[in-house]
Amino acid sequence: MLSKNKIGFIGGGNMAEALLKGMLSSAGPLDVAVSDLNTNRLEMFRTQYGVEAITKDSKKVVEYADVIIFAVKPQVIPEILDEIKDLVADKLIVSIAAGVLTASIESHLNEGARVVRVMPNTPALVGMGASGICKGSNATPEDIELVQTMMETIGVCVVVGEDRMDAITGLSGSGPAYVYTFIDALADAGVNMGLTRVNATTLAAQTVMGAAKMVLETGIHPCQLKDNVTTPAGTTICALHELDRGAFRSTVMNAVESATKKAAKLGKLNK
Repeated sequence: MLSKNKIGFIGGGNMAEALLKGMLSSAGPLDVAVSDLNTNRLEMFRTQYGVEAITKDSKKVVEYADVIIFAVKPQVIPEILDEIKDLVADKLIVSIAAGVLTASIESHLNEGARVVRVMPNTPALVGMGASGICKGSNATPEDIELVQTMMETIGVCVVVGEDRMDAITGLSGSGPAYVYTFIDALADAGVNMGLTRVNATTLAAQTVMGAAKMVLETGIHPCQLKDNVTTPAGTTICALHELDRGAFRSTVMNAVESATKKAAKLGKLNK
């Protein structure tokens, strides 16, 4: 499916690179164009990924591609959309810009424009992303299927209504920061108990990754996996008691709720 489309990236940052890398690994050689104001980034796409169609001009990417991926900062999107609005008929617009609503994108384009919005997260940079996808008013089921195929090259993705995209931002978009904080705390605890920093960090990170893999690959509910580790009067139940004493679960839930509400506020500013 990917090889049947010419792909254009407006913006050549880390997320664009991760997505292109994933697509090339999955689908093989593709027809790709990239625009960016940074000539060093453009040269990197040419030398590392074989992209010959590199330019500073976004219009040239739009003219070239069937699928245009916006991988730029939210504040510059309206200006670019106004420049290309007459060039995107029958093309699919995919935005990975945080907080920019599909309706906002459509308002800068001609009637009937097909738009899909994606909320990725930074682990996409290592092929372990978790992304949310929602459709604009004119996007087709085939458009959604294509974007799913693209995002699955860098991790997993779910399709939701746009009214749930703020929750995805609060959970998986900001979520890596929560996990990094947890890993750092685990490592600090290991150091406090006598482990070296290197060993403690390695064990903490691998423990988190292994536990996550158990959830994804076994399909067993996290609570059941937790109970499988917890023996009567053992070490784990003592530790879990301390987490409950510190309102660990409630704090995590409150953090996601707070991030979700903040995402909603930012979305209103980007209308």
